[in-house]
Amino acid sequence: MHIEKISEIIAHFIGLFEMTTEEMRARTKYAEGAGAGEDGPVLPDQDAFTAAFTSNLQLKDYDPEVIYKSGSYEIEFGPSRHLGRVFEESIEKLAAIAARDIPLPHFGSPTDIVLSDEPELNVFAGPGSAISHVLQVNVLYDDDYLDMTDGIHAARDTSFVTERLAEFGTKAEVFTPFSDLHRTDSYDGALKIAQDLESYIQNARNAQDAENVQNVDSQSGGATPPSTDATHDFIRLDPEVNGPVYVNGKIEAEIPVLDDFLPDRGLAKLPEEPDDSHSSVEQTDPSGNSLEVTAGANFVVNVASVINTAVITSVTAVMGDYHQVDAVSQSFVYSDNDEIASALRASAHSAEEAGTVAKNIAVFQQSTFEASSHAETDAADPTFPTSWRVSVIDGDVSFVQWIEQYHFVSDNDTMTVTTSGSETTVLTGGNTAINLSSFFGMGMQYDLVIIGGNVLDINSITQISLLYDNDWVRAEDGADPGADIETGDNLIWNFASIHNVGTGSPFEAMPDYMVETQKAIEDRDPNMPEGLSFDVNFQGYAGLNVLYITGNLYDMTVIKQVSILGDSDDVTQAASTLLKNNPDATVTIDTGSNAVVNIAEIIDYDSFGQTTYLAGQLYSDAILIQGGLVEHDTTQPHQADDRLANEVIAFLNDDDPAGGDSADGVINAGHDLSWSSAHPADVMQAVVA
Repeated sequence: MHIEKISEIIAHFIGLFEMTTEEMRARTKYAEGAGAGEDGPVLPDQDAFTAAFTSNLQLKDYDPEVIYKSGSYEIEFGPSRHLGRVFEESIEKLAAIAARDIPLPHFGSPTDIVLSDEPELNVFAGPGSAISHVLQVNVLYDDDYLDMTDGIHAARDTSFVTERLAEFGTKAEVFTPFSDLHRTDSYDGALKIAQDLESYIQNARNAQDAENVQNVDSQSGGATPPSTDATHDFIRLDPEVNGPVYVNGKIEAEIPVLDDFLPDRGLAKLPEEPDDSHSSVEQTDPSGNSLEVTAGANFVVNVASVINTAVITSVTAVMGDYHQVDAVSQSFVYSDNDEIASALRASAHSAEEAGTVAKNIAVFQQSTFEASSHAETDAADPTFPTSWRVSVIDGDVSFVQWIEQYHFVSDNDTMTVTTSGSETTVLTGGNTAINLSSFFGMGMQYDLVIIGGNVLDINSITQISLLYDNDWVRAEDGADPGADIETGDNLIWNFASIHNVGTGSPFEAMPDYMVETQKAIEDRDPNMPEGLSFDVNFQGYAGLNVLYITGNLYDMTVIKQVSILGDSDDVTQAASTLLKNNPDATVTIDTGSNAVVNIAEIIDYDSFGQTTYLAGQLYSDAILIQGGLVEHDTTQPHQADDRLANEVIAFLNDDDPAGGDSADGVINAGHDLSWSSAHPADVMQAVVA
């Protein structure tokens, strides 16, 4: 009862409240109560309250005293534009609300009744762009000076080697018109590159048709005889795929193997793995009398590999234009004009000269992705998708892989050697410089990709190899003419491969249901178009995973490789001062055996199916440019003088900096990341010299 709650409240506040419980008795008076006295006022009808008195009271539940008043529904007719079927429309809306069980606690005007729209398509965020710029630079100065005699031999000025290599680079640019492409990650920049490539290809095609100045035979892929110093000058438009191998402007059936052409590095050869056996090795032969000199044997290698899947999809729909350009340009320039003393040439161990081998190799391949085999579907009752999941990317999407690799190696050695009555080995070359870049891009997988704009698919490989290997081997009076001399056996190797996957089949016209699908996604319509559901490419699918790119898609892979090696050696064989203890000495001198290697490979997965719908125009071009020059430079070395370099003079200037003619010196290196601004890698060159 409520009295108990009231008692508890009173006891809580006053601290103590005593209650007395008496046993109820059959009487009309309480133990602590007394009736009115005789002289007191007379109570009215006191005798009427008998034991049989009853009072019928109705118990009620707890009332929180929250007053609620439901709203009224009133129809207020507004201006004439609201007249007509206002009441009927309101009744219809109310019926719709009641059928949908939509709560509507209060409304006062028919215009307040807002029915919910149809459910919208729930879209997800698509993958972003992937852009990588890789720059690798190696600079090595290893110009050594060695004198094994007690005489005086002046040092040699080797600056002419750098000057000749700079001239070679200018000549090589004729065969590599795409070497000046600049790194970009914007659609405008990619479009500019595509337009430049297409313009160059079109100009070459016009020149071929009109004047035949490019000397291209479209049937056999051959070239006309080159000029005096050119090994080949070759341009091929739309080179054949899946079969021919282009080597120095000619078609060959097989790709040459690099290991078959690598020169023997002599002292610079890597040591073989030791024998696992624990047996002892003994050598009882006395030490021989020999001199082995290796001043070359330099290996300069660039290796770049790009495997890009971008977006993995079996069906692609492009609403705009499709630009596909593959370009390969390869060139080499070298000079290997050696001078060997006549005394050494006339010896029994005459000089062994192996010419420099230079190869430009290019391969173009195209294939379709072969999916793994699945269980065959029932032709009588085929299954088609009934639902879809849509991801949307607003704007452009870019997949850019830009790799640049540079080598500049200078190994110009000046030596005066002689036999010493024992085994002597001298290694002043044997440098190895390697740039290695490998990229593998794995994209998201979708059943259908719709591109609202254009597609730019560009693959470009540029390779330049420069070698200066003019050597001088001299003999002083009295020197033993018996010597084995190797001044050549150099290798220049440019290999480029572009492999496109997924675009081998012809493009198909855009069906109407693909346009309806694009519109449905833009309108957020959850219902998948019927035509899309019954596309034969999606037979056997329970649902579709769709990606919609509202802007453009550009997939660009550019590889540029430049290898420059200067190995001009000057070796003088002096007479031994220990002739009586130096009979039948063996002398081996190797100033060549260099290798300049550029290897680049691009595998571009454009599609993982055989269907690509295109609404716009298709621009597909490919070009191969291969060129090589052999220079017969006759520059003679000069002795190094004592003049200081300009840089040293600038820092050692004794003029008063506060003088009237003085000015602040400003050196602006800019942001050039090319090989010309790098630092030497050989920290021991000054010690050796």
